[in-house]
Amino acid sequence: MGFVVNVGGKRIGDIKRGFGQACHRAGLKHVTPHTLRHTAATWLMQHGVNVWDAAGFLGMSPETLQKVYGHHHPDYLKSAAEAYG
Repeated sequence: MGFVVNVGGKRIGDIKRGFGQACHRAGLKHVTPHTLRHTAATWLMQHGVNVWDAAGFLGMSPETLQKVYGHHHPDYLKSAAEAYG
């Protein structure tokens, strides 16, 4: 598997500098690796991915994922809503 941020397929020595340069070339401002992690967590929850699988993929605890991003999951409050439906 290759490196996400690379030069000619080779690993970049300093990810912060390399990521910053890639964002600059793409015209992106105020984007950090954390921005990508946040987006990935949101998308995984929106697609209904199991919390344990998503947390493992993102390198965070299931509790943190549930607390911060759980409201994006399609099952969020589903049983409560069905109780009134």
